[in-house]
Amino acid sequence: MTPDNVHPSAFVHPTAVVDAGAVLEAGSKVWHFSHIMPGATVGANSSLGQNTFVAKGVRIGQRVKIQNNVSLYEGLILEDDVFLGPSCVFTNVRNPRSAVDRSHAYETTLVRKGATVGANATIRCGVTLGEHCFVAAGAVVTKDVPQFGIVAGVPAVPAGWMSAHGEKLLLDPKGMATCPTSGQSYRLIDHQLTLL
Repeated sequence: MTPDNVHPSAFVHPTAVVDAGAVLEAGSKVWHFSHIMPGATVGANSSLGQNTFVAKGVRIGQRVKIQNNVSLYEGLILEDDVFLGPSCVFTNVRNPRSAVDRSHAYETTLVRKGATVGANATIRCGVTLGEHCFVAAGAVVTKDVPQFGIVAGVPAVPAGWMSAHGEKLLLDPKGMATCPTSGQSYRLIDHQLTLL
């Protein structure tokens, strides 16, 4: 049975569970063995891969692509056009203990528009991943990532800049760069890369 707040054009695989109170907008897809909890929102034309879990209150924007085996816990916000690689991990409590209830202390993690999180990366709760940033596969992110920034490693450290089109940017001595694919120009000002 499909809840009333699932848009008629949304696709839910027969093995997936979408609880009453979850919202699936037009064109969204939920694949095998996934579970969407009450109060979660999946934006239009987003795709949730096999074995995805979405907790209550999680907000997923439009055109988000989530690969297999990703759990999205309460406190997470994904803006539009986010890409999550397979088996990446998000947390919502910094110091969990089985015997201590910290459900009142969930931290908000914000993944801004166009960001990419690579396979098996881990994102500590309470950070913000900036617009169009790129988190390398296997990275452990413990701090905010600037827009268009690339981070890699354990713990993750800055590793360059990436265009909105997904091309690594090479800055000239004046802090300028052009995306080789889109032709868009960027400028580094005060450690922030800006699209001109």
